[in-house]
Amino acid sequence: MRRKSFFVLLGLFMMSGCSVHVRLYPVQGPLSVGTPVPVFSGKLTGLLNSGDVSFVIGDGEVCKGQWTRVVPVKTANQGAVTASGPVSNGMPAVWDTVYGSGYYVAHVLGAPLYAQAAITGNRGSVLNVEFYRPNPGGEQVRILGVVRDSKGNIYKLVLN
Repeated sequence: MRRKSFFVLLGLFMMSGCSVHVRLYPVQGPLSVGTPVPVFSGKLTGLLNSGDVSFVIGDGEVCKGQWTRVVPVKTANQGAVTASGPVSNGMPAVWDTVYGSGYYVAHVLGAPLYAQAAITGNRGSVLNVEFYRPNPGGEQVRILGVVRDSKGNIYKLVLN
């Protein structure tokens, strides 16, 4: 009984306190042509299925919201894997812009740890955020992601 309680408490602790700091690097759009190119900071919190995401972007605008895991679903069509999440709003093309042609289909689509968020800033900016973990269960925690804002910028999201 004590052992079971320990694991329940450990699980609750991990789910409530896990956070990582990330950076946004503009790769396309108005912010990518400036000298020097700005770098913005952010934070992802939560574990497994959902959590919070926040960024401070140009002129100190604070963007906050929630991310949600997209659960992969196997189809009857020869075991193909698809995503069960919301419509991607053109985000596969953003992945391909940042990481190379065909990257979304080859690596992100159907990944077991893949998440999306649409967040709003306190000055009206809207950010579409997607990230995934390429090697779930691996020793090194690595998160890759992309962000597209409502001002025509595309960013590479990188774990600090």
